[in-house]
Amino acid sequence: MDQFTINLLFVGASFALYIGIAIWARAGSTSEFYAAGRGVHPVTNGMATAADWMSAASFISMAGLLAFGGYDTSAYLMGWTGGYVLLALLLAPYLRKFGKFTVSEFIGDRFYSKTARLVAVICLIVASTTYVIGQMTGVGVAFGRFLEVSNTTGLLIGAVVVFAYAVFGGMKGVTYTQVAQYCVLIFAYTIPAIFISLQLTGNPIPALGLFGDHAASGEPLLAKLDQLVNELGFAEYTAQHGDTFNMLLFTLSLMIGTAGLPHVIMRFFTVPKVADARWSAGWALVFIALLYLTAPAVGAMARLNITDMMWPNGTDGDAVAVEQIETDPQYAWMETWRKTNMLGWEDKNGDGLIQYYNDANPAMQEKAAAAGWKGNELTNFNRDILVLANPEIANLPSWVIGLVAAGGLAAALSTAAGLLLAISSAVSHDLIKGSINPGISEKGELLSARIAMAVAIAVATYLGLNPPGFAAQTVALAFGLAAASIFPALMMGIFSTRINNAGAVAGMVSGLVVTLIYIFLHKGWFFIPGTNSFTDADPLLGTIKSTSFGAVGALVNFVVAYVVSGMTKETPQEIKDLVESVRIPRGAGAAQDH
Repeated sequence: MDQFTINLLFVGASFALYIGIAIWARAGSTSEFYAAGRGVHPVTNGMATAADWMSAASFISMAGLLAFGGYDTSAYLMGWTGGYVLLALLLAPYLRKFGKFTVSEFIGDRFYSKTARLVAVICLIVASTTYVIGQMTGVGVAFGRFLEVSNTTGLLIGAVVVFAYAVFGGMKGVTYTQVAQYCVLIFAYTIPAIFISLQLTGNPIPALGLFGDHAASGEPLLAKLDQLVNELGFAEYTAQHGDTFNMLLFTLSLMIGTAGLPHVIMRFFTVPKVADARWSAGWALVFIALLYLTAPAVGAMARLNITDMMWPNGTDGDAVAVEQIETDPQYAWMETWRKTNMLGWEDKNGDGLIQYYNDANPAMQEKAAAAGWKGNELTNFNRDILVLANPEIANLPSWVIGLVAAGGLAAALSTAAGLLLAISSAVSHDLIKGSINPGISEKGELLSARIAMAVAIAVATYLGLNPPGFAAQTVALAFGLAAASIFPALMMGIFSTRINNAGAVAGMVSGLVVTLIYIFLHKGWFFIPGTNSFTDADPLLGTIKSTSFGAVGALVNFVVAYVVSGMTKETPQEIKDLVESVRIPRGAGAAQDH
């Protein structure tokens, strides 16, 4: 059986499973559509939360970032993990105790303002839409390779599958589908990692193999990797070379952005009791850790494998020959991925070899001139392909490659479904029922939720065809927007009785607007009238990157909210009493459903 057929079987079987679960768990009421009837077991919810959380950025992009960025990109790992802990400890139990369906509904009731609820809806839609672009990008990458279709066709297939199980199943269908998706993605991620760890270190546990010895050379694996990349002019893998301040700010942005992501927070509304929300958070952290402890090993080992493949005779010998790439089965994966336009090489000096090195390094420029090299000839290596190509790079069995195909799609689709559900809930429950038509029937609201979901899927698919960066970059922008707008409002809503409706609205608007302006300026997306072009402006604040600005936006949000609250009417006493009742979890039993 050829590889394409095996991939088709794995992906087709997983899709059939997801759609079958959605039919079985079809939502019949708004409570089931928004919160799965509040009857999900903590372990089940923990697994679904982990799948919702571990997106295409975690499964597809993170190891690629670590492989080519080393220590400098560990901020992704630290920020996302630390942010989940922040969410679990500071927000989830209190929001569940409040007893609402959506984040926007909590903000509207806590700040006793329809305007605050509407602003929260806008913030949620902006952040979630940006996030879902990254997921649809991941769907396109996975389909493009494993089902040998175009990026556009892959996105359309993914959109149809999400439509089938999310529009009809709602939170109830999505919850149990995400449990299945977690099982698929965690097996797809860890099984190849175990194979590769055994090949390189003899240790079946990748996280331990990372700090073990390289089997072929007897040296510590990380020391061997540092030596190889250093000889090719790249920065040492384990050393920090970036801007420490920017790295810390980026980590903080990811952390508080994580804690403000509505699609993850919504998962804690699905359990029966406040205590269950706490247990769900704990179980989710266990399930997340299985992948996040493995990712650094996957990145480092993949970088070592790639470097060895490009220099099979060692960095003092010859690079890989073009003829070998075209004829040796060990290199078949390169030709396959080349067809997707995500991998490319060019024999610039006509010597029949493909030299892979850092041609921006002055020392390597001297070496290249002496050897007659004309520049780095591995001209394109999209980081998003690394995890998906890993089994082929390591020459693993065909069924492992098929499993990884299903896993990559499971990761992207599970998070996409959660994000789309958050968007549709904000539109139907917070916008239509909360503002436009408060008297809408439950049947009408359920219909509007499904229509909103369908529209959101169509918009996400369109935007996924033209993303502003690779998956993890796009996701990082979404985290920054959530950090600057939603997280401060939730924190102040739970832990401060002083913040009133005017302060909350002013804070959210200022945080969101300042962050959006900074991102657009930094990315060069502002249109200059009369020039018919866009400008790539310098950062407004020193070296702060657009993906790191979320923490600054959050600070602006906090400051503006406190200043405006101090200048306007004090929070009503009944709201203060409500905040106290939410924050002090006496009787962590049945939640208060208002």
